[in-house]
Amino acid sequence: MSTRTDTSHEAESPPGNWRAGTLAGIAGGIAMGALVIAMNAATIAVAIPSLYTLAPPANPAIGMVVHVSHGAVLGVVFAGIVGALDLDSDATVVGVGVGWGVATWAVLAALVMPVWLSAVGSPASPPLPNFAPPSLLWHVVYGLVLGGVYVAIDDKL
Repeated sequence: MSTRTDTSHEAESPPGNWRAGTLAGIAGGIAMGALVIAMNAATIAVAIPSLYTLAPPANPAIGMVVHVSHGAVLGVVFAGIVGALDLDSDATVVGVGVGWGVATWAVLAALVMPVWLSAVGSPASPPLPNFAPPSLLWHVVYGLVLGGVYVAIDDKL
């Protein structure tokens, strides 16, 4: 006689909705990218693809793909933050999105990006630190769209 024991292992999922974070990050990356192109196209065409030695020559299409990919990854991190904080107010989630945009500006754009671009020998290397006000605006727009789209689709995915 044999016995069979069924065991179920329920995987614990991380906090937040990573699917909503990914899509919201893509939306934020597109909105921010459009604003960057309107205000300083070289950032998308040269600086962003230079991070991965994909420019020069200038390549705005590759720059947008890289930029939107960064937005998606940072959107997943945002979803984890929102889930870990267990936020229950849509306005608070959008506010945290704006705060996340400011944080990514202060750390990634102002500190990491100049070092990275210098390390790869990019002609688009900004000074270190690079606390440029237009870049702050771009990242606030990213965070605002990120938070707003996350709130809009979180319960649908």
